[in-house]
Order: sequence, then C-alpha cells, then structure tokens
Amino acid sequence: MIYLINLILCLVILGFGIWGYRNKKNRTALMVGLAFGLFGGTHLATLFDLQIQLESLLIAIRILAYLMVAVALYLETFKK
Repeated sequence: MIYLINLILCLVILGFGIWGYRNKKNRTALMVGLAFGLFGGTHLATLFDLQIQLESLLIAIRILAYLMVAVALYLETFKK
C-alpha cells in the first residue's frame, strides 16, 4: 500500500513540475518533477514485484533522481 501512495505522490509532484515549467519556464520545477517521476518508476517496479530482478537498475535510477534534485537545487541557489 505504501508504494502505491508513494507512486501517486510522485506522479502529483511530476505533474506540478511539468506545470511549473510550462507556465513559468522554471527548469528547477521541471528537474525536480522529472526526478520524482523516476522515483515513481521505481515504486511502480516494486508494485509489480520486480525489485529483486531489477535491483541494480532501480538503485541507479534512484541515484540519478537524487542527483537531479541536488543539481536543480544547486542551480536554483546559485543562479544569477
């Protein structure tokens, strides 16, 4: 049940990120939204009971998503 809730919340954040980019051309919102889309993909894999078979891939996807959030926040913090 928790993975379904996490998936739904990730999709909501993805939607807000896309919306923020379309309305304000905010790249930070887009990057964070896309990262949460990736997180959602890992939750979806878990819901389909694929976490064991795809463990290495899911770890790589989550690392990429965390890096996307970190880069987005860094760029937002230090933009001129």
